[in-house]
Amino acid sequence: MIFNDTVCAISTPPGPGGIAVIRVSGPDAFGVCDKLFIPGRRAADKFAGNDDTCPVNVPAAVSDAESGGDNRAVACRRIGQRPANTVVYGSIHRNGEALDDVLLSIFRAPHSYTGEDTVEISCHGSLYIQQQLMQLLVENGVRQACPGEFTQRAFMNGKMDLSQAEAVADLIASTSVGMHRLAMNQMRGGFSDELKQLRAQLLDFTSLIELELDFSDHEELEFADRTQLRELADRIRCKIRDLADSFAAGNAIKNGIPVAITGKPNVGKSTLLNALLNEERAIVSDIPGTTRDTIEETLYIEGQLFRFIDTAGLRDSTSDRIEALGIQRSFEKAEKASIILYLFDLTQKETEEIVPVSRWLQKFNKPILMIGTKNDVARRSPIHTSGNVKAIHISCKEPADIERVKNHIIRLANINKVTGNEVIVTNVRHYEALLRAGESIARVMEGLDNNLSGDLLSEDTRECIRYLGEITGSEIATGEVLENIFSKFCIGK
Repeated sequence: MIFNDTVCAISTPPGPGGIAVIRVSGPDAFGVCDKLFIPGRRAADKFAGNDDTCPVNVPAAVSDAESGGDNRAVACRRIGQRPANTVVYGSIHRNGEALDDVLLSIFRAPHSYTGEDTVEISCHGSLYIQQQLMQLLVENGVRQACPGEFTQRAFMNGKMDLSQAEAVADLIASTSVGMHRLAMNQMRGGFSDELKQLRAQLLDFTSLIELELDFSDHEELEFADRTQLRELADRIRCKIRDLADSFAAGNAIKNGIPVAITGKPNVGKSTLLNALLNEERAIVSDIPGTTRDTIEETLYIEGQLFRFIDTAGLRDSTSDRIEALGIQRSFEKAEKASIILYLFDLTQKETEEIVPVSRWLQKFNKPILMIGTKNDVARRSPIHTSGNVKAIHISCKEPADIERVKNHIIRLANINKVTGNEVIVTNVRHYEALLRAGESIARVMEGLDNNLSGDLLSEDTRECIRYLGEITGSEIATGEVLENIFSKFCIGK
C-alpha cells in the first residue's frame, strides 16, 4: 500500500469548542496551505486591497537577519520555505474574504507523526468554520482521511510498528490509570522490544539449523548443538507463554476488573452494591430471592475501572426455576471474576455460615474478601483468615466502612504490580498470534526430542517467527488486515 495523495481530517472531538485542529498530511500539504493561507496580521488586513508592499517572491533561505529586520519579508515566506516544527499566525481566505484567523503548525517529513509533510491548522471551534475549512481543502484537491489513516500512514512509513499503532487507539480510549499505563508502555515500544528479542533468537536458531542443511554432505560438521537448541527453544516457549498468560490480567484492566458480589440471600449484597455506587441501583428487600439475575455496574476506584456484579443469593436448593437459574449464573460469574466478595450476615450463627462457605471458596485460586455485614448490630471481631482469603466486618450504613471495602479491593487487585514496566498483552489479535507461536515452538521442541531432520525444525521455527511478525506487522502483506485494524480508529487519528 503506497499513499501518494494528501488527506485531511478534523482531529479534535466533534462539535463546537474553543478551538479545533484540522490535520493535513501528504506530499502536497504545504502547497495547498500556501494557496489558502496569508501569513501575518498586516498581510491579512491588506489582502482585499492588493497591498503591493508585501514581497511575495521571497528566496527560500531568507532569515530574519538577512531580511534586515524587514518583518514583511519574513511574514510572507511560503509554508514550505519555513523551518520545521514552527507555528505561524495568519488567516485562511476564501474568495477574497477572511474565513478565520488561525495558527499553522509545520512538520516536515520524515519528522512528523505520519512521516510525511504535515500541517495542523488550529482554528476557532465553530462548526461552520470547521466545515468550511474542510470543504475548502477538498476543493483544492485534498481527500478526507479515512478512520485511522494518519496512524496507518505512520505505520506504512516506518514511524511505528503495528502493535504500537494499535496502542495509539488504546491510549485514546483509555479511561483509567491502568489502561493508560499499558497503552503508554506499548506505544513506546515495550511489547515490540520483547518481540524483537524473541525473533532475533529464533532467527539465530533457524540459521544454525539451515547452515547444517547446506553442509549436509559433511556429516562430521555440527553447527547446532541440539542440547543448546533445546534449552533456547524452551526459554522462548516460556517467554511466549508468559506473554500469552498476561492477557487475562491485561484484558481485565482494559475492560474493567470483574468483582463478583456473592453470598446467601438477604446478607446485604444489593445494599453493598448501592453503597459502593452511591445510588439505588439494585432493589433491596427482606424477601429471599429478590435478586434473580446478575446486575452489573462499573465504578472507578483510584483511577481503575471495576465491574461489580451483584449475583443471586446462594442456597442449597430452591423450587423456583428462575431463582435456580440465577444461582447457576452466580457460580459462573464467580468463576470468571478476578475478585470475589463473599458476604455473610453477622447476626446469624457464624458456624452455620462460614464453615460450608470456606469449603466452597477453597476451589477458587483468586483473591477473596469475606465481608461480614450488619456489624452495627452484631459488633463482632473479624474471623481468622489466611492465604488468598481476607475478612472484614462492616455496616453498609457507615461511609467509612464502604471506603474500607474499596481500599481492600484495590489491594486485592494489585494494580500497581500488574501495570508496572513489565509487558502486558491487552489485544485479542496479539493473544491469538502468541498462542499459535507457542504451538509452533512446542513442535520445535518435540522435534528436537525426537531428533527430527533440520528442514522440519526450520519450517516450524519460521512459522513461529511469522506469527510473532504478525503482531508487529512485519509479516502482514495484505491490505485487508490493515484496513480491518485501522477501521476501528477514530477519524482524525
